[in-house]
Amino acid sequence: MFSEKIITNLGKSSWIRAMFEEGEKLRKIYGPEHVFDFSLGNPDPEPPVKVKSALKQIILEDPPRLHGYMPNAGYPDVRAKIASSLQETAGVTLSGQHIVMTCGAGGALNVILKTLLNPGEEVVVLSPFFVEYLTYIDNHQGIGVVVPTKKDSFQPDLEAIEAAITSKTKAIIINSPNNPTGVLYQEDILIKLDELLELKEKEFHTVIYVISDEPYRKLVYDHDELPSVLKIFRNSIMVDSFSKSLSIPGERIGYIAANPGIADIDLLMNGLIYCNRTLGYVNAPALFQKVIAESLDEAVDIEIYRERRDLLYHQLISMGYECVKPQGAFYLFPKSFIENDIEFKNHALKYNILIVPGTGFYCPGYFRLSYCVSLKTIQDSLPAFEALARDFLK
Repeated sequence: MFSEKIITNLGKSSWIRAMFEEGEKLRKIYGPEHVFDFSLGNPDPEPPVKVKSALKQIILEDPPRLHGYMPNAGYPDVRAKIASSLQETAGVTLSGQHIVMTCGAGGALNVILKTLLNPGEEVVVLSPFFVEYLTYIDNHQGIGVVVPTKKDSFQPDLEAIEAAITSKTKAIIINSPNNPTGVLYQEDILIKLDELLELKEKEFHTVIYVISDEPYRKLVYDHDELPSVLKIFRNSIMVDSFSKSLSIPGERIGYIAANPGIADIDLLMNGLIYCNRTLGYVNAPALFQKVIAESLDEAVDIEIYRERRDLLYHQLISMGYECVKPQGAFYLFPKSFIENDIEFKNHALKYNILIVPGTGFYCPGYFRLSYCVSLKTIQDSLPAFEALARDFLK
């Protein structure tokens, strides 16, 4: 009666949402203060004051045609402002013609994949990764090829990537700062990846696009710097979302930035704009395009997240947990004390701790903690984490 593929996928639905729903049940039983929910990456700091002020000002001014249709790529003045702001760190010259406004990063990725993929073409994804990448690829008749990163660092494994690339490889998706590990991909490794892709393009007489998903690009700690994918890779397309940097995930606003050095760049941009319209669900909302144009220099106070990261990371390490220290985003990705991370997740529920098993990110044996929760929640959870560790270390 219904799509068999959808029914099958429902059975494999997101562990993140499943754990969040489990948390709702536990909160009703034990009370919110006794449930330690680290499942959902939902930013809890309020948006910067300037974002709220810009929203109020635009609404009060009520400019003509504020709620009307605009060009399918978004307002030209907004795109120009984003290009000007981005090129300060991107290392390439951008104009508004290289920007397409989208309904968040998810919408942007669907637009890109719809534009690039022919049926059966392959897209490499590096695990652990945001699991919906595979669904987005499948949406447009592509095939996702999962390649593990190095477990000691979660950095890209160039040998594994090389082995995975075929004549059907159309793109590779990278995500840095990474969800779920918080790791930044190192610039020297990305440069070597660029060299590898160029060799493979020559070998197969193809073009391999680098799609960089960067919704956490402004959440980087300890004076680390995020390498510019647009500068490193000629055939690069960057995706950004303001959901995390401005704490407005419910507004679903983001953009695509394409490297102007891409061959047939005008044709690519026309394709992106066409798909932005014809997919029918990713056109960027008008009001928040205007808000974003007035808030490009703003970001949430990352010290809020850094303090939480440091507390949770150092406390867990002292209890015997193993974890690569995250350099960005707002996640920890520790090792499970047992190989079966789903069983470990179930055991954690004994202490009202909600975690997401690494299996949900194609990386079993680990679990994700979202520390975009209150500092009090983290503090109150520490005895529970210690009791959980004792169950496996005794």
